[in-house]
Amino acid sequence: MTEALAARGIRQVAGVLLDLGVSSPQLDASERGFSFMRDGPLDMRMDTTRGDTAAEWLNRADETDIREVIRDYGEERFAKSIAAAIVDARGRERFTRTRQLAEVVGRAVRTREPGQHPATRTFQALRIHVNQELEELAVTLPRAASLLEPEGRLAVISFHSLEDRIVKRFMAGRTGRAGGASRHDPGALMSKGPAAEYRLLTPRALRPGEAETDANPRARSSRLRAIERLETRDAA
Repeated sequence: MTEALAARGIRQVAGVLLDLGVSSPQLDASERGFSFMRDGPLDMRMDTTRGDTAAEWLNRADETDIREVIRDYGEERFAKSIAAAIVDARGRERFTRTRQLAEVVGRAVRTREPGQHPATRTFQALRIHVNQELEELAVTLPRAASLLEPEGRLAVISFHSLEDRIVKRFMAGRTGRAGGASRHDPGALMSKGPAAEYRLLTPRALRPGEAETDANPRARSSRLRAIERLETRDAA
């Protein structure tokens, strides 16, 4: 953002909106490998020109690392049995396809919430890990906030609790509210910067209403939080 704005001679903006996570077009494109609903290459990279695919990582990672990623990023209570099933399955055939992984996970998950596919949390965890989404978010938040002009606003839409926790603590730290560190807050950003540089606009996260979720079911887990830069903040 900073480089793109500087190239256009812009130092400050009136607002920044971050819509986190994977997009609907990416989910719907089977060749991207984000969804277990359509069979495709097990890729999951946002940027397909660099980094390991989800398949490459799964085929070489040890069982402990797989278990921790699924547990921490997917908040999956069956992470241990899923990791063991993945390691066992790849010993017979290397992972290459989304359906292949979904079937292995489906057999390892004993129960699941009504309406949720057994592989939902595992696919989420792998996507977050492959793209370093939480680390990217932790870097992006302070940079986005620093670009705001007085009374400019930063609004963030998150879709799961790990993202929302980082956003919540970041905004609490920048508005003079207490915010503790977390293993999911890379760089301990909550403690940086002087207090009360910004005003909190959302004491509680805003959630979509029934009409919105009926029109767009993928919005059901979204949360919106926002801060506003104080006029007294030095613009230099």
